[in-house]
Order: sequence, then C-alpha cells, then structure tokens
Amino acid sequence: MLAVRLDSETELRLNGLAEQTGRSKSYYVKLAINSFLEEYEDYLIAVQRMGSKSKKLSHEEMRKRLAALED
Repeated sequence: MLAVRLDSETELRLNGLAEQTGRSKSYYVKLAINSFLEEYEDYLIAVQRMGSKSKKLSHEEMRKRLAALED
C-alpha cells in the first residue's frame, strides 16, 4: 500500500479525468507509475550501455538492423 500526496492542480486534473472516463484515480496513478518505470528502466539500461566497452553501432548500422526486424 502506498499513499501519495498530490498538489491541488494535479489532484483536480486527476479527478476530472477519472470522472470524465469513468475510471478510478488509482487506475490512472498505476498507469502513470508503470509508464514511468518502463521509461526510466530503459534510460538506465541505455546509460549503462553507453559506459560499457561493448561495440558501438553507427546510426546507419542501427537503421539497417531495425529495418531487418520489420521484414
């Protein structure tokens, strides 16, 4: 269980969104936290890889590899 204090503007926005959509405030808080965690974890992986001694890819090489994934 976690309690979070929000500033009044954020609380009003969250209340409005919940009322407008018929979803709970908890639903949107969970969604926001999960989204943040995914993005931040990806960021940490990128930072770690930038500091590693592994092979670096050029922009063009990365584009080629990504294009190959679409085939």
